[in-house]
This record gives sequence, C-alpha cells and structure tokens, in this order.
Amino acid sequence: MSFSPDHLLQQLHRHGIPPSYQVAFSGGLDSLVLLHALCALRGRLAAGVAAVHVHHGLHTDADEWDAHCQQVCDELGVAYTLLRVDGRPAPGESPEAAARDARYRALAEWLPAGHCLLTAQHQDDQAETLLLQLLRGSGVSGLAAMPVMTGLGAGHHLRPLLEMTRPALHHYATAHALRWIEDPSNQSSAYDRNSLRHQVLPRLRERWPAVSSSLSRSAAHCAEASALIGQLAGSDLQGVAGGQA
Repeated sequence: MSFSPDHLLQQLHRHGIPPSYQVAFSGGLDSLVLLHALCALRGRLAAGVAAVHVHHGLHTDADEWDAHCQQVCDELGVAYTLLRVDGRPAPGESPEAAARDARYRALAEWLPAGHCLLTAQHQDDQAETLLLQLLRGSGVSGLAAMPVMTGLGAGHHLRPLLEMTRPALHHYATAHALRWIEDPSNQSSAYDRNSLRHQVLPRLRERWPAVSSSLSRSAAHCAEASALIGQLAGSDLQGVAGGQA
C-alpha cells in the first residue's frame, strides 16, 4: 500500500475534528512524512496544523536536531513548540522506557484541551511492539500493542499511520526530496526494539514476507478482545451494583 495525503485524510476523518492537530515531530523520517502530508492537506482540513518537538537532553546533537526541526517548520509555515525534558534513566531503568515516559508526560501536560496529538508510528513499529509484549509475557491488553486513538492529558492521541509500512513512508519522503534526521541510537542493537528491528524481524520476513501486516492484525484482534472484556466487566459490575441496591 502506498502512502499519500489522501490516505492520511481518510484516517483523520474517522476520528472527528479537533481544534488542531499537533504533530510530535522528532525530525526523523516518519514524523517528517506525517507533518509534510498534513501540511499538504491544510486547504482541506477544518483543524489547525502545528508541530511539537521534545528535547530529551540525551544526545550531543540534540540542539542541532531542535534547530533542524525549527527550520523545517519555518519552511512549511507551521507553528513550532519546543518541550525540554530530563530523559535520563534512573538506576536500573530502561533508557528507552525513561525517555518515552518523560516524553509522554511532558506532552500530556502541554497538550491543549480537546486538541489532538499525532504520532507517526507505523505498521512495522506495531509489529515490534507486539513482539516485545509477547516476550514480556503480556496478556490480552498488552498484546493489543499501540491503539490507534487514546486519551492524552486533556486531549487525544492519534496514530494515523499504523496501516502504513516504513518502506511506503520512505518512498514518499524520497519522492518529495525530504531531509530528515538519522538518530544513531536507532542502529544500536543494545536496545530491545532495535534488536528486533535489525536482527529478528528481517529473519522472520525472509520466511514470512507479510509478518508485519500479520502481527499488526493480531494486535488489532487483541485490542478488540480487550475492549469486549472491558465492556463485559462493566456490564457485570452494573449488574452486581444493581443487585445490591
């Protein structure tokens, strides 16, 4: 499946119209494609478009990444917000988890009420997440991996690219001559997700070419099952409360 602004518009229209879409913009390929495609839709959107960059203070090039993101947003005519966080892990804490938790705490506190944060996770990210959850022994809720839409602070968090593969996003980026940041830490197999991305999934893909699509579909089934379990539990709780009354 190829990626286009029209595909993005279809995903956005499934979830209502917020006052604005705030793109979580790292400067990497995926978030740049999301921001660029969203800007291409501005004449067809009833919501505003802006970008927010989280500076974790962890990499020596972090200031340069901030400057790059600001420049891209200036070129696209997009309002740019910088959030600074302390992403350093506590003793014994996963560096990946520490950075992610710090990032989402800051975004949840900052996101204006009713507005929608867009992040650029795609189908291959979803496959990696499901594998990580399987290896951790997660139940149905964990195996649902990343939801398409969820609440975040006083607003919402939407992942509109979960049906897209990274090659499809890369094709869009090269076709539009986009310039993106390559974070060198993404190549380090010391991190669990990178090990799956660079060592495990390529081997699986040799045998099962559609592995990312299949794993993402399994995550969707688990999400549906988790929602149904939640609904059933809520119904049972109402029944018990009614019986006690």
